[in-house]
Amino acid sequence: MSVTGLVIAAFGKRYDVELEDGRQISCVTRGKKSDLACGDRVEIKLTADAEGVVENILPRRSLLYRSNEYRKKLLAANATQIVIVAAVEPAFYADLINRCLIAAETAGIKALILLNKNDLPGADAALEKLQAFRALGYDVLPLSAKRDVTQLSARLHGHGSVLVGQSGMGKSTLVNALIPDAKTRTREISAALDSGKHTTTAARLYHLDTESDLIDSPGLQEFGLNHLSADEMEQAFIEFRPYLGKCRFNNCRHVQEPDCAVLNAMRDGKISEQRVQSYQKLLAELA
Repeated sequence: MSVTGLVIAAFGKRYDVELEDGRQISCVTRGKKSDLACGDRVEIKLTADAEGVVENILPRRSLLYRSNEYRKKLLAANATQIVIVAAVEPAFYADLINRCLIAAETAGIKALILLNKNDLPGADAALEKLQAFRALGYDVLPLSAKRDVTQLSARLHGHGSVLVGQSGMGKSTLVNALIPDAKTRTREISAALDSGKHTTTAARLYHLDTESDLIDSPGLQEFGLNHLSADEMEQAFIEFRPYLGKCRFNNCRHVQEPDCAVLNAMRDGKISEQRVQSYQKLLAELA
């Protein structure tokens, strides 16, 4: 007999599944293939009191993942919001934020950019780096996780949110502030490398309240988008959308083609040259 549950933790090929009665069952999948994500609703068959096998994945509302030319890495299923965590220090990569936004647009997920450690020197300069995303209409929230997360809590309510970001951005500190009993581990930043040490080794889902969940994902240094097509890529750049279909050539890829509506908009100052360059770089990766 199968029972229904929610995947609340993913450890490689083993998963923690929460049943409707609150029990947590350690599960594996059948065969070698492992394509489950935190947030998945699944049907499992119990093999012992606290052990089970996943029999079926129920239909997903959304799936957030990254990929390279060899494999894909699932981040979260059924999420409605991605919270991209940057920080005043260590330095964050705007390109990584860009890629996360593209993944969110493709998955149909709302995006929030969070600037953590806003109490540190250099906060104004870090926020200025994010203004290009704010100008596109993305919500940018500066805060200090060690001081006050009230504004973030309000934005998480009613959502299934997933935290993503580089190592060292303070995601574990955020989780501890939002869920004091989560007991996630935090470590000091490695100043020599100007990057954080990985503290989250597995994705985990926390219940904030009866209407809100939060998935904490491992820190990342890259976000491949090899699973996207060229058409999906151009649609994910939201400022391109008014100009798509208006180029001279139907198969225009907005690289150097004559009379390209996107490139013309860039020359007219209506689209950021940096974003066009980011798009062209990603397009080259797909090729």
